[in-house]
Amino acid sequence: MSTAAAHAHEHEHPTPKTYAKIAAVLCVITAIEFLLFPASPVGKHLLFLGDWFVPILLVLSAIKFALVAMFYMHLKFDNPVFTRLLVGGLFIGAGVLVSLLVLFTFSHPLGV
Repeated sequence: MSTAAAHAHEHEHPTPKTYAKIAAVLCVITAIEFLLFPASPVGKHLLFLGDWFVPILLVLSAIKFALVAMFYMHLKFDNPVFTRLLVGGLFIGAGVLVSLLVLFTFSHPLGV
């Protein structure tokens, strides 16, 4: 690849202001996760979430993971192969997690 083509393919990296905004979003999502947790001062009043508690936390964690991977790991600006590998691993891990949750939720220890 020629130098001109390589420079044309490069993207401008975010400014420190963008990183600060992403950090603020990550802090807000972490605060929401903390407040949802039943042991937190607010969480004990949110027990009405019931079965939605774990899926909400999983979605919030996936959003945080995506933001960190895209911006702080610079995957948004690298070769798309790296992003596909990381996202593929995320989907495999999520699939294993969901499979285990289903397995242990619907299985009875005595088989009755």
